Amino acid sequence: MTAGRLPLVLTHGTAALLAAGSLCLTLWRGLDDPVVALAFGALVAVGELSRWSGSDEREPAPLGAAGALSYALLGQNAGQPTHHGVPQVVTVVLAATLVGCVPHVARGHGSTADHLTRRLLTVAFATLCFQPLYHRGELHGWDGPACALLVVALLVLTALCDAVLAAALAHSRTRWPFGPLLRDELRARLGIGSAVCATGAVMSPAVAVVGLWALPVFSLPLLLTQLSYRRYAAVRTTYRQTITSLARATEIAGYTPAGHARRVATLSRAVGRELGLTEPELTVLEYAALMHDIGQLSLVDPVPAGATAALPAEEQRRIALLGGAVVRQTGVDAEVAVVVERQADPYREQPVSARIVRAVNAYEEMVREEAGPGGPLSALERLRLACARDYEPEVVESLARVLQRDGLTLPTAG
Repeated sequence: MTAGRLPLVLTHGTAALLAAGSLCLTLWRGLDDPVVALAFGALVAVGELSRWSGSDEREPAPLGAAGALSYALLGQNAGQPTHHGVPQVVTVVLAATLVGCVPHVARGHGSTADHLTRRLLTVAFATLCFQPLYHRGELHGWDGPACALLVVALLVLTALCDAVLAAALAHSRTRWPFGPLLRDELRARLGIGSAVCATGAVMSPAVAVVGLWALPVFSLPLLLTQLSYRRYAAVRTTYRQTITSLARATEIAGYTPAGHARRVATLSRAVGRELGLTEPELTVLEYAALMHDIGQLSLVDPVPAGATAALPAEEQRRIALLGGAVVRQTGVDAEVAVVVERQADPYREQPVSARIVRAVNAYEEMVREEAGPGGPLSALERLRLACARDYEPEVVESLARVLQRDGLTLPTAG
């Protein structure tokens, strides 16, 4: 087992031990307030069934998350105190999440292990912070505003815990830098995460006053929010497909080899992650990498094999400016056009996204020229030798690290 996989194994092992222990204790003691447990379990299961798959959202099942958190922070049902503890909450959430995940697992959608691990650990954290205090009577003297502030504080801490877990799991699986991953996770919590926390904070007091009828009432706004996010994700997917189709125009016209733009975009995004770019910056980088050769459509005579890295600097700039003009005419984000226009500028004057596209494009062209097992190594060494004049050294070394993680053995940088 490598050291990078150790946090992943420990996190999954902790969640498995927690699930097994909670299940055994609940089966031994029996369910307290079974009607309440069944109602919240059904809510979590419905939330998991309605989650979306294949999107980039950090919380694919917001209704399931809100239902689990509200059950963890529930102290009363229609004025009557509840008696469930940490083991029962974990068991109910585990069973409901597994039931809701069955269709997604059958279709092969989503990462169920990481999703279930995060759900169990965050719910256990929230329950452990709230239920012992409530059952010992330490919260009975708190008035409404003070109790509401406590619930909000616990939900914020739980969201932070979930963000750290998500970033740690992604870091263990991909070896991307932990800091940018955590930053993206925290930024994502300001979106749908805020709606999840708000619904969880309101749902528990509502059930405490009016009973279980509050669950469907307070679930409806979050369902509508989820529907809006799903439509937004569909629009974003269509937008990416449109850009990909535009990028293929150079391949269809015979100006660039098949798959060149896609390979440059994939590798550029990986290098951008290695350098710590945020998710919006990575999106701009990906779109610019897909369309970096579109200026060649304005040429009368195609460049041999579409290899622009070996052209004179003035010719590279002319093609880049033509490409930026084409991108602006398509209605794509102006930031993408700027990156396309400036990919041929001296690297010290370029934005970081343009430096990445320039280096990755040159690497891909060099590998294509030097076919054979030694091609990637030779291409990387050529990039390193040209760092003083043409390529950002930090970008080239980040590219080397990305390639090394993919199984390419690289020489030590000189």
